[in-house]
Amino acid sequence: MSFKYSKDENNIVTLTMDLEGRSANVINLAFGASFREALAKLQAEADLRGVIITSAKETFLAGADIDEMFATSDAKDFFDRAQELKAGFRWLETQGKPVVAAINGTALGAGFELALACHYRVVWDKPKVELGLPEVTLGLLPGGGGVTRMVRLIGLQPAFLYLTEGKKVNPKTALSDGLIHALATDKEDLLKKATDYILANKSVKQPWDQDGYKIPGGSPLTPKVAQMLPIAPAMLAKKTHNNYPAPLAIMAAAVEGAMVDIETATRIESRYFAQLATGQVAKNMINVFWKQLNALNAGKSRPAIKEKFSFKKVGILGAGMMGSGIAYACAMSGLEVVLKDVNQEVADKGKSYSADLLKKRVSKGKATNEKAEEILNRIKASADPADLAGCDLIIEAVTENRKIKAIVTAEAEAQMDATGVFASNTSTLPITGLAEKSSRPKQFVGLHFFSPADRMPLVEIIVGKETSEETLARAFDFVKQIKKTPIVVNDSRGFYTSRVFATYVLEGIALLAEGNNPRAIEAAGLQAGMPVGPLALTDEVSLGLIAHIRTQTEEDLKAEGKTPPVHRAYEVVDKMVNDYKRIGKAAGGGFYEYPKDGKKFLWPGLAEAFPHTTDDDQKTMIERMMFIQCLETVRCMEEGVLTSVADGNIGSIFGWGFAPFKGGTLQYINDYGFPAFVSRARELQAAYGDRFAVPALLEQMTKEGKEF
Repeated sequence: MSFKYSKDENNIVTLTMDLEGRSANVINLAFGASFREALAKLQAEADLRGVIITSAKETFLAGADIDEMFATSDAKDFFDRAQELKAGFRWLETQGKPVVAAINGTALGAGFELALACHYRVVWDKPKVELGLPEVTLGLLPGGGGVTRMVRLIGLQPAFLYLTEGKKVNPKTALSDGLIHALATDKEDLLKKATDYILANKSVKQPWDQDGYKIPGGSPLTPKVAQMLPIAPAMLAKKTHNNYPAPLAIMAAAVEGAMVDIETATRIESRYFAQLATGQVAKNMINVFWKQLNALNAGKSRPAIKEKFSFKKVGILGAGMMGSGIAYACAMSGLEVVLKDVNQEVADKGKSYSADLLKKRVSKGKATNEKAEEILNRIKASADPADLAGCDLIIEAVTENRKIKAIVTAEAEAQMDATGVFASNTSTLPITGLAEKSSRPKQFVGLHFFSPADRMPLVEIIVGKETSEETLARAFDFVKQIKKTPIVVNDSRGFYTSRVFATYVLEGIALLAEGNNPRAIEAAGLQAGMPVGPLALTDEVSLGLIAHIRTQTEEDLKAEGKTPPVHRAYEVVDKMVNDYKRIGKAAGGGFYEYPKDGKKFLWPGLAEAFPHTTDDDQKTMIERMMFIQCLETVRCMEEGVLTSVADGNIGSIFGWGFAPFKGGTLQYINDYGFPAFVSRARELQAAYGDRFAVPALLEQMTKEGKEF
């Protein structure tokens, strides 16, 4: 049974959700059967006074069981399931007696849709409770009446903000936005407020079922709203480049549903839901953001070591932007931090980065002054190596120079805890080579953060040749401890993320070298689904850094007796750095100009430096930039750098922003279709060079009819 049914002396029935065998309540077939049974019992009650719906678990109702739901790909099945659930919700809100959602924890998706079908919503105001309809983040729309009721509850425009962005809010914000009616201080207060409401209201109707009801802010035919509606899709298209069908479907369902009765509106909603649920974009996004992300967070890539490690004191070498961001992330998670640099002034400046971020949190009401001070006090800025004593983890985040890294490694290892882990934040240098300068290579690992480290969700854990399984497990647990997502890769030059990310920017620069218009190149990158065009992204990374990494790579490869790679993009990099001294954004300008009081714009000198002599079609430019990333990812799988498809897909999206609607670099190939992808790659190889050559692994998988 998913519902416990009890009736008190006031004839108030409490339905307590408690799905057997699950840590959280979800809507699945078992829930549906139990829900229908509970409704049948309610219908048979002769003296029913009201209904309270609550939960026996930490959360109220987490939403639909995605795994079970997507065991089918039949549109009619999705439509029928949605309609059946809504029929139950609709009966609850129209049977005449008050129904209260006593929300004791997080209620998202279908969980919040159930709450919206109740006449009164009271929420236990405790930390980490979230309310909202985030289905759009999986390429879907709310299929349990959420679109229909949100529009009728708060109006079209406010509902758009919640529905098209998947906005999740805390109880206080939900109250101020009109989504709920009251807050409770504890469980006893929660049930008391629910009971009091029922005793004070013998019969009730939802606002939209009452005579004279009008949608807040006006219907689509109201002049003010009608003026806004033609603009909204255009603004959406500008933001999404029409790569995401769900926001537009949500908007259509909301507007169309607002012009008809509620039963018709919910059918419209179900049709759009079924259309999205059977579409490729939703399949891509569910595969990566649900199945694969959950598997990674559950420890799929972690060694099978039972003991979970918890860190207390972390040392960070280098108080630049990266080190400062890591220090903030650690302090926010309750860790004691030593932020060390060559002198006290630099270290103090690094700590001020955290101070500024905490001031912003206070100004936005996300933290009190006392809490901010407590977090900041966890960070000790220092120039003294002795302060690293007792650290159970030290992260080196100094410049990409082997000699400097070797010096700071030796200095820090002399001070840290004997069982501690030493990690390098290098983005390109092989961990095995860096570990040669360590006195304990088995405890040496790579922890590659992404900038800005306080906000970026991914950490790439790199396993060196000598890295022990215990060290890997400790590194994995640390990443989870600071609330980030870990992927695990084997050692290689550039590892996985830096290696594949570089192909995107270099391909964009190569297009410029070939004479394509820089505006067209940037537009193609955005249309492909990347967050930033390749030229703008190069400016953020720095042309100087790209030149430095190239030089270091050439030196290393020559020392190994290997031939350094040749790439058309390096012609542009050399010219920009050496001839024009345009290094990137931090240095004042690169491919773009960065005025102090205005938006960036492409450097006018590009027209003379790299004359516009050709016009590749947009489809070709998009495919060149996307295929080159996918092919390099396959090579990483082939070489054993990547050991799981999930690491590849999650790493590409969370690491450098690969198109989320495609589900990651490897899912892109699944989406495109293996035979078609291989055929197109061969065409690109013939036209643009062997970097588009099809890896043997891809050839073999295509022959065997396999997918990633």
